[in-house]
Amino acid sequence: MPVFQAQDPAYETRVRESFARQTLMATIGARLALVAPGRVEIELPYRADLTQQHGFLHAGITSAIADSAGGYAGYSLFPAGSSVLTVEFKINLTAPAAGERFLAIGEVLKPGRTLCICRLEVLGITGETRTTVAVGQQTLFCLEDRPDH
Repeated sequence: MPVFQAQDPAYETRVRESFARQTLMATIGARLALVAPGRVEIELPYRADLTQQHGFLHAGITSAIADSAGGYAGYSLFPAGSSVLTVEFKINLTAPAAGERFLAIGEVLKPGRTLCICRLEVLGITGETRTTVAVGQQTLFCLEDRPDH
């Protein structure tokens, strides 16, 4: 993956403060595991109340952590005073979402002034075994000169 330079030296604080305001992430127990320019990882422990009828993590939860990881990866490269919105994403569920915990990885593929393209991946992790349970791509929109809400 390419190495990116953040425009805003306070990008990590901005990302962490915005994530803390996402009540959905708090509700499901997700936490930021890594914040770097152009890359964000979100970790989620397995919880039976977040599963579908077969005991696998529900696709909606898998999609939510993937969307947030990509969104914050892009946001890390946006200018100070901007905000981020997802305008499109596509996700492929590649294996049943089983694991003791899950790791959503968002990586910027192509930054831009207005639009940003990110790669999404969600891993199911049990011990040392990592299984890719979802992959996707996302388009983000940078709302400039607007405080993040």
